[in-house]
Amino acid sequence: MPAFLSGAQRDPAGCAIRVGVALLEISELYPFLTSVEVEHSRSDAATATLTFETRRDEKGSWAAQDSGLLAKWEPIVIEAAFGSRTEEVFRGYIRETSASYPEEAGAATFTVECQDASLALDREHVRQSWGDAEVPTSDGLIFKQIAVRNQLIPHPKSGEGLSGLHLFQDATDIAFLRDRAEANGYELIFADGTAYFGPMRLSGEPQATILVYAGPATNCLRIDVNADGHQPEKVAFDVAEEDGTGAKEQIVEPDLPLLGPEPASGGGPGLKKFVWRLRRQGTTDEAELMARAQAKANELSMRIKADGELDGTLYGHVLQVGGLVPVDGVGDRNNGLYYVDTVAHKFTDDGYRQTFRLLRNAYGDNVPASALGGLSASLSVSFSLGF
Repeated sequence: MPAFLSGAQRDPAGCAIRVGVALLEISELYPFLTSVEVEHSRSDAATATLTFETRRDEKGSWAAQDSGLLAKWEPIVIEAAFGSRTEEVFRGYIRETSASYPEEAGAATFTVECQDASLALDREHVRQSWGDAEVPTSDGLIFKQIAVRNQLIPHPKSGEGLSGLHLFQDATDIAFLRDRAEANGYELIFADGTAYFGPMRLSGEPQATILVYAGPATNCLRIDVNADGHQPEKVAFDVAEEDGTGAKEQIVEPDLPLLGPEPASGGGPGLKKFVWRLRRQGTTDEAELMARAQAKANELSMRIKADGELDGTLYGHVLQVGGLVPVDGVGDRNNGLYYVDTVAHKFTDDGYRQTFRLLRNAYGDNVPASALGGLSASLSVSFSLGF
């Protein structure tokens, strides 16, 4: 087993891969595994890529591709191991495999491409009515029924969505759900065997703190914070007057909780209000237009973006998209809570790295001291050593 998987060398974070209905670990293939990369995003399906060096034995069989363990559509789970504790990084299916046989046999590789549970929702084109004029339905109920029929657990914090609906589905389940998520301004995230269909989650317990320049407690290798002042402050759309004589303009402002004491403004003294106009998106329903406009206003309010990289071993956790995380060590203005937009995980012989993008709609440190974990202790040790 490679060092980065076996727990050697300062006990780095390990990577465990389980495949098949029984989710058995592929221990016999670890010696050939060279890298594991996982991409998570709030807006797209999660994907994973496993790369193996592969060897041919005296009978002509190749170690990885002929093992029978990595067949298409096999369920797969990838976990990060921190000592005796594990956290899930990815869950889904093997979508595609490819074997490469270059001139040098020793350079042959086998690559496995995977996608999250949304892949299974993209196999059947469904034609189905949801609700009717007498008994309308809601997007929350539709989502739960689609999740259950695809053996998924609806996340308990999923939203109820628009109500009073009478819809016709003429698409695969995943295409239909993504369309309804867009109509509601919702996220659709598959993780840990659950499906989340709901608004941005800017409340609740934050994840472990990202620590910058914190002495021995530092877990962030780099971070760049950018604030874009040229993003609209409001979103406008038109709705028809009740008497049918024309249209009236509706203007929507962000309604997200602030992730800091000072709002990140999109304007300045003497400037006109910066308003973005929503296209109709093929609907005249005022409730849906309002939901779309609200979601756009909220996304635009996230003017502060932080891109960086974590040492996964030192961080000791799997950073999850669609959740809050505190950042400390970047100054009073940039310290505070951020929302996790994307995370790319990479396991190699060099260790475990997590590359991230975070979002924020305010300035100022709003993280309680209790959330900083061992930072104060590590700093006191550094000072006592004379640093």
